[in-house]
Amino acid sequence: MGKIGEFFRGVLSEMRKTSWPKRKELTKYTMIVVSTLLIMAAFFMVIDLGISKLLRWYLEL
Repeated sequence: MGKIGEFFRGVLSEMRKTSWPKRKELTKYTMIVVSTLLIMAAFFMVIDLGISKLLRWYLEL
């Protein structure tokens, strides 16, 4: 049980040393991640629709 306690004391010590982002930075980073996600989703949706159309066209020949 002593090693587990040491582990958590070490974790707490390291967490105190961590520099956490400010609210403004966190909002900015969140917006970047969400916008990147939406752009990537739209990109892959267009690619998927294009491949589906090509496959349907090819199978109808």
